[in-house]
Amino acid sequence: MSDQDQYQRELDVIEEVKDKGPAGKFLGYAKISGPGWLQGAITLGGGSLAGALYLGVVSGNDLLWVQPLAMICGIIMLSAIAYVTLSTEQRPLQLINRHLHPLLGWSWLIATIMANIVWTMPQFSLGTAAIQQNLGILSGDGGQWTIIAILFAIGLYVNYLYQAGGGGAKLFDRIIKCMVGLIVLSFMAVVITLFSSGSISLGSILGGFIPDLSLLGSSSSTFSADIAASSNPEFWEKHIVGTQKSKIFAAFGTAVGINMTFLLPYTLLKKKWGSKHRGLSITDLSIGLFIPFFLATACVVIASASSFHGKTGDVDPVKTYPTLAKMDSVKPLVKDLPKKSDDEKAAWNEIVANAPSLNESDFKLAAMIHSRDAGALAITLKPFTGEVVGQKIFGIGVLGMAVSTIIILMLINGLAFQQLFEKSLGSTKSYFLGCGISGLSGCLFPVIWKVEASKAALAIPTSVIGGALIPIAYFTFLLLMNSKKVLGDKRPRGTARIIWNALMIFATTIATVGTWWATSGKKFGDVPAGMIGMSFLAILFVVGTLSFLKNEKRA
Repeated sequence: MSDQDQYQRELDVIEEVKDKGPAGKFLGYAKISGPGWLQGAITLGGGSLAGALYLGVVSGNDLLWVQPLAMICGIIMLSAIAYVTLSTEQRPLQLINRHLHPLLGWSWLIATIMANIVWTMPQFSLGTAAIQQNLGILSGDGGQWTIIAILFAIGLYVNYLYQAGGGGAKLFDRIIKCMVGLIVLSFMAVVITLFSSGSISLGSILGGFIPDLSLLGSSSSTFSADIAASSNPEFWEKHIVGTQKSKIFAAFGTAVGINMTFLLPYTLLKKKWGSKHRGLSITDLSIGLFIPFFLATACVVIASASSFHGKTGDVDPVKTYPTLAKMDSVKPLVKDLPKKSDDEKAAWNEIVANAPSLNESDFKLAAMIHSRDAGALAITLKPFTGEVVGQKIFGIGVLGMAVSTIIILMLINGLAFQQLFEKSLGSTKSYFLGCGISGLSGCLFPVIWKVEASKAALAIPTSVIGGALIPIAYFTFLLLMNSKKVLGDKRPRGTARIIWNALMIFATTIATVGTWWATSGKKFGDVPAGMIGMSFLAILFVVGTLSFLKNEKRA
């Protein structure tokens, strides 16, 4: 089927279901879904995995509602981005620069490129670890570089299919859908096995999807007895509540990354979708983004809660000393010892020998809230799931997360470089230059990402800039949705406009609060990077608002 035939099929389906109810439209649109799966492929990466793992550690199933609700906020704004793009059928970078302010547009583009270059590194690291540790293939340093080369080649080839169009683009779509499906099915297999072994109950899981805002001010009841018995109940309650709160707000602020807001409009334009596809685009995000994200992250939280919440047996006590070192009674003992070094064991011995005020509950609490990784989860699942499910199937899911995210990060960087260098290099050259730079940066993770100083030098500025600009991306499209100059008679009216604005203002506010929580206190050396990022955010809010009012007045 040619691109034109596919386009006509999409229009035929849209026409066929236009008079049907919500269920009929949903089922019809499901046959022709597309760009939403790309969003699902990028959001199901290492960040989502780590977030879901720690939510299960710190609160069991009680925070199952956080990531789905956060993603709903993200989909609200992605739907607005799709509405503006499909209504104008113009590239959003030029639209923002022309109708709002170039500072907003170029900041959005540069933050996207930074994110694509830096965040491929942890994805290559995650994929390599899944192959070597979970699947037991190509172990050793030589094997590591072989895996890196294979991951890079896969990313480059699949992106070649996307750029080639025609049959290659269709194969690209199928690969992405299969990758997302593989991720979801792998994690579902683990949870189904846990159910069949009687390790988890349906009641506790269903209860976890009901939002419980009390966890913003109190710790999980699992910790209550040990907090009361600890040497410093006030410290532990404050520490655990602060951790829960920061994870909740960080999830809301970063459910949709800055590069996802860039990806969606350009993939919609590549498919030549227009105003007739607006309803389809919202359903497409539900099918390709929300449903896989919901299933995968929920399964990881459930498995993590079952394996880690309130448990200490899997934790090396030495690894918990950074948490204990935050206590006032311990600080003097380890104030001259770095928190991450070869001196960990010496620091632990110092605490055990010279902190008589600490008791068993203090050590137990530190172990219970210790952060785990995917490898730790696979190991602890072995008694419930067996070797094959616990290691192999879980490893396949983690590998799928890494590979799909690598592919899409390279894709987004290619699209971003097209906007940056299309006039000087041409569309194809600039696209593959962007893909290659993002992929090659990921290949360098053993020499950059594993070195703490290099990792901080890259990750802190990128997370602060990218995080600070997520609310700006939301705010920018909130302004565009209300612009008569941009949308003309396609601007929502009446009740529809009130609903759109209420939802977008809610999502933008939540993202702003989440960003503040995620970036506050972050430093780059002695530079208060978080404060600078939030100050830049405030400047962009002011610039965007004034430019919007000025341009609307002219219109």
